[in-house]
Amino acid sequence: MAEIKKTEVKKLINPLFTRDNYTWMAIGAAIIIIGMFLLSGGKNENPNQFDYKVVYSTTRVTVAPILILLGLVVEIYAIFKRPKKVTV
Repeated sequence: MAEIKKTEVKKLINPLFTRDNYTWMAIGAAIIIIGMFLLSGGKNENPNQFDYKVVYSTTRVTVAPILILLGLVVEIYAIFKRPKKVTV
């Protein structure tokens, strides 16, 4: 007699992540990928000579790690972001 219909159960169960969460996760992943790409840097024209400007450039030492950390912060935000309450 007290059976709950499947449609009523679906209304009670909210998904853990919504589309908005997955969008933020994709943005964070893209930022991390860009940071990793910048971290890889370029190659030296002469492989027999060590060039400090290429290895220790501002992009590799400062910008890329900041982007990677920013991407991780966005990922944490995406995981902890609560979905908006759906009114039925």
